[in-house]
Amino acid sequence: MKSTYVLIIFLLVNFGALFVGSKLMGAGPTDNWYQNLNIAPWTPPGFVFGVAWSLIMITFSIYMRNLYMDNAGSFKLILVFFLIQLILNVSWNYTFFNQHQVFLSLIVISSLLILLVFMLFKFSSIFSINFWLLLPYVVWLFIATSLNAYILFNN
Repeated sequence: MKSTYVLIIFLLVNFGALFVGSKLMGAGPTDNWYQNLNIAPWTPPGFVFGVAWSLIMITFSIYMRNLYMDNAGSFKLILVFFLIQLILNVSWNYTFFNQHQVFLSLIVISSLLILLVFMLFKFSSIFSINFWLLLPYVVWLFIATSLNAYILFNN
């Protein structure tokens, strides 16, 4: 039963972060600034972002619940990584869409990607379910980082 409560907490925090991030991005992709950018040809349609982030937050919440349940003794370190991830994730929306700081946004998202790759290999092996639960987040961040980099170098 405790496992279910832990999962619900991570789901609430992660989806809460998505909500806060969406509020911090202003008009986001509908903004004139973004509409006039030269974006990467591999940029997915807008609806894909919502679907992808929803699925990623579900799998990431399960991943974090598993880490908590398996590593309760060393959870302080895991919590620090989680909080840094949360801050970086939310701040990218603000720096990119609200402030139009494309270079700073690339630093933020690259830092997030490095942190998640570190977590991917630090807290799981390729044969564990946790590896596969975190992998979609890492893959999506590779794509998002490439989109951010394309905008930086082509505008």
